[in-house]
Formats: sequence, C-alpha cells, structure tokens
Amino acid sequence: MNMEFSNAERAEVLTAALPYIKKYNGKTIVIKYGGNAMVNEQLKQQVMEDIVLLWLIGVKVVLIHGGGPEISETMEKLGKKAVFVDGLRVTDKETVDIVQMVLAGKVNKTLVNLLQTKGGHAVGVSGIDGGIIEATVKNEALGYVGKITKIRTQPITDLLEKNYIPVISTVASDRQGNVYNINGDTAAAHIAGALGAERLIMMTDIAGILMDKDDPTTLIPQITVSEAKKLYDNGVISGGMIPKVDCCIEALDHGVNNVIIMDGRIPHSILMELLTDEGAGTMVTKG
Repeated sequence: MNMEFSNAERAEVLTAALPYIKKYNGKTIVIKYGGNAMVNEQLKQQVMEDIVLLWLIGVKVVLIHGGGPEISETMEKLGKKAVFVDGLRVTDKETVDIVQMVLAGKVNKTLVNLLQTKGGHAVGVSGIDGGIIEATVKNEALGYVGKITKIRTQPITDLLEKNYIPVISTVASDRQGNVYNINGDTAAAHIAGALGAERLIMMTDIAGILMDKDDPTTLIPQITVSEAKKLYDNGVISGGMIPKVDCCIEALDHGVNNVIIMDGRIPHSILMELLTDEGAGTMVTKG
C-alpha cells in the first residue's frame, strides 16, 4: 500500500482532526497502559508519540501503567514463582518489594524517558508519592494486594497545572507505611473518577468487547452499563474480560464520562479513538 501523502492530503487530515482537537483541548484524559499491551517495543514507541502529540495540542494526559509480565520475569530471575488467584497476584512481603522495584522503578522510568525522548515533559510517580493511592488489605489470602481506600488528586493536578504528563505506577501505601500492589485497571478507574476525567482509555491486548471472543469482526463499538450486565448473564463477557468491564463500570460510577477498552496492539489506536470519527475498541457509557 502506498503511504505517500501529498501536502494537500496532509492538510485535509489535520483539518478533519480540528473539531476533535477543539473538543479535547484542556480536558483530562486518563490512559491505562497495561503490561500485556507493552510487550512490543515498536508499538510502545508509537503509544508514547500519540501521548506526546495529545499533550502538545493541549490535552491533559495522565498515564497509569501496569507491568505484570515484567514483574513475573523479574520474580523468575530471582527464583520466585508467581502465583495468581482469580487473576490477582498473591503478594507476600518479598513479592511486594519486587513489585515496587519493577513498577515504580524500571517500568515507570522507562516510560518517562520514552515520553521525554519524543519531546514531552513527563514526571514519574508511584501511588505512594504524595499519598496518591491509599489502600488497605483486600484479602488476607492475597497478602499485600491492596483495596483502594482513598485517592489524593492534588499531586496529579499540580503536575498537570505545571504542564507535565504524570506517569503513575500502581503501588500504594497505608498510614502504617505498608506497601500494596494495586490492580492497574482498578487504580485507573479510581484515579480517572477522582480527576473527573473526560475519558478513560484502557489499553489492552484484545480488540475490545466481542460478541464472539474468537472473531474480531464481532467487535461491539458501543455499549451501555445495562447492556454489558446482560452480556455477563449470557456469558458473552467472561474470563479476563469480566474484571476489565467491572473497572469500566466502576470508573463511570466514580464520575468518568465514558471509558474505552482499546486494542493497544493497533498502531496509533489512541489517535484513531480521539481524533477521528471512526474510533477504536469498545466505548462503555452509562446510557
């Protein structure tokens, strides 16, 4: 396919994007960048370019990231086996130290560095910094897996006001100083809600909500909460998609206008979603 564009075609593309640029200028968009969507280096570069482009046109972007595969890989190197219960990592004291090291250290700073090489101004923080995410024990059997009790938005809004892209890793603490591993999707839902974000984008390694999970052409482009609950009942939304959709509903309950479950494997899917009328993935709305 010939991808050469004339200057007139480029100008037309930019003009077509103008209403969307106007719509999102000054608005807060929270992007959850999942561990499973981060494994391809070229795609990671493109996601960072998209975020910097949005930032340059005046969108207040907050990037929240996971890093499950990186955590499991580091645990393996250290001779520790990852154990999951209902999709949540069982986190003993040694594991939570590894989680903190990998998420708040390696993954967070890699993303900050990438954003800056693309021309953005980014600052990396964890949920511990400034007490952004306060948590308590979710379930004794899971160890240091946290249930969010409070979100403090002040450190995030301070960074946004100073024109930085906040990059947040999802570890948290309680008032006694214990550190917790927080599910990234849940953290994104709570933070987006607390910020009153215009939109939450959940980037993952699936196309969105499918009527037939094995057929990408059955993508549901838009769905309301009540319609989603019906799809739970008849088994269309099942397995790993259940917690994803739960987090979408949670974000809407917390005050986010709409949530997108998006395929992070598609190049420039963020720009397609925000700056074209086609969109990408499945939009979940209150209805």
